[in-house]
Amino acid sequence: MTVQEAIIRRRSIRKYQARQVPREDLEAILAAGLYAPNAGGGQRSILCAIRDPELAARLGRLNLARFDRSHLEGNYVSSEQPSAIDDPSIRSGFYGAPTVCVIFGPERFLYSVPDAFCCASSMALAAYERGIASCIVARAEETFDTPLGRSLMQEWDIPEGYTARCFVTLGYVEGPYPQPKPRRPGRTRIIEPKE
Repeated sequence: MTVQEAIIRRRSIRKYQARQVPREDLEAILAAGLYAPNAGGGQRSILCAIRDPELAARLGRLNLARFDRSHLEGNYVSSEQPSAIDDPSIRSGFYGAPTVCVIFGPERFLYSVPDAFCCASSMALAAYERGIASCIVARAEETFDTPLGRSLMQEWDIPEGYTARCFVTLGYVEGPYPQPKPRRPGRTRIIEPKE
């Protein structure tokens, strides 16, 4: 499989089996995140993988606790893999994934958020290559701006001045793997030099 094929075929998965991701696959996925593009080569992101399904479920509920639907553009994601945007009855932002990775970055660094999402994208592609499903989930700052979140950051030795930026859920898809949707036309521009 080429990188281009992985980019086109990988889908965001929101229905997971309970089966845990093997540790060696998880380590390879985390390594892909460590090699993601990052501003100035600073390597500031810190990655934490949670393999405790109970803790992941608890954080997933916190992830949706302060979910503000008023800032959404549109409200439909997928009938095959519905999101919390589609279905308000979904109670976990992590959709039952057995493994959840948290990507932390410096609070006051201009490129902290882009660095984290580059890391998450690399991890999602590495997971797909290994036959592991994933979804990149936002609202990390709100999830860790809680007593539990602050306590976990301290327990995990996350430095002062860092905040959670995003999540990558990992597991095995429950049901058929979704096919790519057609792309909306008119979303690319190529600007050539003027003659």
